[in-house]
Amino acid sequence: MQVIPKIGESLTESQLSFLHTFSQSCRHSILDMVTRAKSGHPGGSLGCIDYLSLLYTAIISQTGEPIIISNGHISPAVYSVLAEVGYLNKKNVIEGFRKAHTIYEGHVSRHVPGVWYGTGPLGCGMSAATGFALAEKTKKTGRMVYTIIGDGETQEGQVYEAMHFARKYDLENLVVFLDYNNVQLTASVETVMPMDYYATFTAADWNVLSVNGHDYEEMWEAISVAHHKNGKPTVIIGHTVMGKGVSFMEETGKAHKATWHGKAPTSDQSVPELDMLSLTPNQAQRIEQFRQLTEWEPPTPIFPTRLSRVSIDTGSPKTYPVNTMMDCRTAYGNALLDLAKKNPEVVALTADLSGSVKTGIMEKEIPERHFDVGVAEQHLVSCAGGLSLSGFVPFCSTFGAFMTSRAKDQARVNDINQTNVKMIATHCGLSVGEDGPTHQAIDDIGSMLGFFHTHILEPADPNQCDHIIRYTAQHYGNFYVRMGRHKVPILKKEDGTPLFDEKYIFQPGKTIRYKKGHDITLVAAGSMVAEAVAALKLLSHISVELLIISSPQIFDETLFESVYTTNRIVIVEDHNPNTGYSAQIAKALCQKGIAPKNFVPIGVEAYQMSGTANALYDIAGISAKHIAKACQNL
Repeated sequence: MQVIPKIGESLTESQLSFLHTFSQSCRHSILDMVTRAKSGHPGGSLGCIDYLSLLYTAIISQTGEPIIISNGHISPAVYSVLAEVGYLNKKNVIEGFRKAHTIYEGHVSRHVPGVWYGTGPLGCGMSAATGFALAEKTKKTGRMVYTIIGDGETQEGQVYEAMHFARKYDLENLVVFLDYNNVQLTASVETVMPMDYYATFTAADWNVLSVNGHDYEEMWEAISVAHHKNGKPTVIIGHTVMGKGVSFMEETGKAHKATWHGKAPTSDQSVPELDMLSLTPNQAQRIEQFRQLTEWEPPTPIFPTRLSRVSIDTGSPKTYPVNTMMDCRTAYGNALLDLAKKNPEVVALTADLSGSVKTGIMEKEIPERHFDVGVAEQHLVSCAGGLSLSGFVPFCSTFGAFMTSRAKDQARVNDINQTNVKMIATHCGLSVGEDGPTHQAIDDIGSMLGFFHTHILEPADPNQCDHIIRYTAQHYGNFYVRMGRHKVPILKKEDGTPLFDEKYIFQPGKTIRYKKGHDITLVAAGSMVAEAVAALKLLSHISVELLIISSPQIFDETLFESVYTTNRIVIVEDHNPNTGYSAQIAKALCQKGIAPKNFVPIGVEAYQMSGTANALYDIAGISAKHIAKACQNL
């Protein structure tokens, strides 16, 4: 049975017959699973199943080339195809769809073998697909990357960010199928937001092809054209009918009504259609014969354990001398260059800020692994997610205010996918200085604390920053490392040597006891450590124990024992104390059953205007003299 066509060759009658049979069986599964679940998105799933059937049977089942489903709500289509190829147990898929305790979620999930990236929020998958395509191009594998997006989805600004990025980096190995059924969740595209998809992609200088999304010959010819690479990515605009193949859904789909976009039919509606879609024994046999011809099997999805070590050469820590005044971002840039020199899988991404976030240090020496996405923070984070699942270790950098506000959803989707993205944010807190309140990341910790697979870290000086950056590279997982903009002194031990020297080993949650004391526990993080050290000089008559912490998520016994002993705690942070270190420490103390007599959070409790970091610290009440005053008043 010759059902596997070759790129550039015309489809035979036998191949066309097989594709119709395969799609018919998938439609049966789609209708069955949404009916049983009493929820789901049948319309779009039925409309794009012909393209997915062609792509999976003719290409993906043979090559294992990635496909990213950006419009993740068409999960019934994806799961049905994976089951039909033989990768999943069809009965389990149909009965388990959208049910608790199964992997067959309402939107495509990376827990399902054959799903490269879980999606849901529209636009994220398009950017992730460019990350996969960039990875294949960088590795020079010659492999293609496919993605499918919805017509309504294309209204998302992130799609435009990805569109321009793909053209800038000549991702000729990226093929996008735009499912143009002219129906969105609530109404037709013309009603909700009319768009000219041809003009949009043409203006972005893509290869733009148009096909009948239910005509296998037209779609195969378009895929073959896309394989003749000319330096440009390709979009195949597939004109489809929502609900195709199920009579009562197809009728409303042709009228561009949204009736069956996100609504499941009743059993009474489905049973007659399921009977019509059932395969004959001969048809079922043809699909079984095809399954014997597959050359690729999806691997079992891997989700590494928390903070597991990976094979990265971290090199030797760089120790800056104690007489240095330096910003942590420069230490980050230097460490990044060192890591990139030693590890070809380390790449850097930034959003038109390479000079500010210091990725430019690496760019000057290794430009081929430094990618500027332009002013497109959402794309920045999602693209990095795709790169990370392709074997790269991406360091993506922008200002903290943009990383955790504009790109929070993208970071959340990466968190769900358990990617390996290093989000290094500079210009955090009032340290941003003269840029003013719009750029003051004083709520960024709170934005990231709700994630389950993202680790938040903050260095106290450039030397600790160097250790932290190397640590993130060597440990799997998403990291959010926040740091300020202004220069801070190198912290030193009592003997005058650097506190974080080459012998220092960074561990998340490990508290550094900078100075012993028994009257008050003073806790500081990030750039506030320098202010706390300066405050000690104003507190000679009080025995203050100064503790340095680097994460708002993990605390050790050093902190708890100190607070238990002193019974008084002052916490200082360049952040809103209601959603930062203070709030997290308060919770941790409660969980330990420790109730200090005095608990004093010192943080940024109002937006500030423009000024130097030191001036703003003083105005906000978090400078050395205010820290000392708070301790004196206990």
